[in-house]
Amino acid sequence: MTDDLLARHRAVLPSWMPLYYDEPIELVSGSGRRVTDARGRSYLDFFGGVLTNMIGYDIPEIREAVERQLATGIVHSSTLYLIRQQVELAEKVAQRSGIPDARVFFTNSGTEANEAALLVATNHRRSHQILAVRNSYHGRSYAAMGVTGNRNWSASGLNPLQVAWLHSGDRVRGLLARLTPEEQVDAAVEDLREVLATQTAGDVAALIAEPIQGVGGFVHPPDGLFAGWKKVLDEHGILFIADEVQTGWGRTGEHFWGYQAHGVTPDLLTFAKGIGNGFALAGVVGRAEVLQAVPAISFSTFGGNPISTAAGNAVLDYLIEHDLQANAARVGAILADGLRSAVGGLDCVAEVRGKGLMLGVEFVRPGTSEPDPALTNRVFEACRSGGLLAGKGGLYGNVLRMGPPLTLTEDEAREGLAILVDAIRSAAEVAA
Repeated sequence: MTDDLLARHRAVLPSWMPLYYDEPIELVSGSGRRVTDARGRSYLDFFGGVLTNMIGYDIPEIREAVERQLATGIVHSSTLYLIRQQVELAEKVAQRSGIPDARVFFTNSGTEANEAALLVATNHRRSHQILAVRNSYHGRSYAAMGVTGNRNWSASGLNPLQVAWLHSGDRVRGLLARLTPEEQVDAAVEDLREVLATQTAGDVAALIAEPIQGVGGFVHPPDGLFAGWKKVLDEHGILFIADEVQTGWGRTGEHFWGYQAHGVTPDLLTFAKGIGNGFALAGVVGRAEVLQAVPAISFSTFGGNPISTAAGNAVLDYLIEHDLQANAARVGAILADGLRSAVGGLDCVAEVRGKGLMLGVEFVRPGTSEPDPALTNRVFEACRSGGLLAGKGGLYGNVLRMGPPLTLTEDEAREGLAILVDAIRSAAEVAA
């Protein structure tokens, strides 16, 4: 029973691993965009295992690709031997990255991907100075935590890097919040110049930034900000790392990668989550001269293994053949427009934001910009009661996050929208 499993979980797993919901659920089966819990309750999934089940559940093309690899008897060989699936996926990722003369290094998670990007950037520049963005999240290892600008996810103050912090794209609160998009870009670029002049020794290795901040509550800057930043970075030879762990593979609808909204090309790009559709797969792709700047032997034991890359090839092929980027734009617009129309005017809703199928609703105390995590949790629980799984996030835990599979249909979007609107309105009435 689920209750017994919960007790067993608490007896053997650390308390800092959170479980969703007042009554945590065990998911036992899934198909398409729907999952079923151990009590037989079905849910429309608008969070996809934290934006990881990008194609959905029980997809024949992905299952069959993995089964074909399993049938060979080779689950693992290590990268000391040629791996056909790995090479084929690396070719596709390099071609799609938009980075010239690209090389790819596979890892198991976004944390490892960002760690690898920081490793090569600091080696290439011979500096441990990094620029990072407030409200960001880049992973749970020491270096990745070191460039994470959200204290809720920084479990240690120890840091192997020297980090200087830039303003985020937050339009609800903060120094840049009340500016127009054009003014915000200008102010952020001016801030970057001042940070370089006052907080660094000059020889900074890289700036790492998410096009849309995932854990940060889907906060994102005005389009073009990265271009303003990169002009300054290029003046100093500083590398730009785009953390596309959540924004990649067409999720924003507008572009295949989030960075493309800014008209720039990064030196390094990290990816994870959706490319494996549940299988552990991630990596970093970058210019050869940068990615090869590692003065020692290194490899990832399980990174890019035959099973995960078989899944990754099937995922990427499916994504392109079914033009899921276009679907994200089309179906995401149904959700975004519907939410803005139905609840955007409520005085407890500070902002409906995001792009494509990466959407957030930020809740505040009525008439203020003060975060309201209690209201957010009521909406979150009401969604679950209504048959919809969503996520939470934001610096203050007051953002409802939606990142459905990119295969979400228009009918499913409207179904989920109805549940969301009802949950928000009912929770808002209680708050009033």
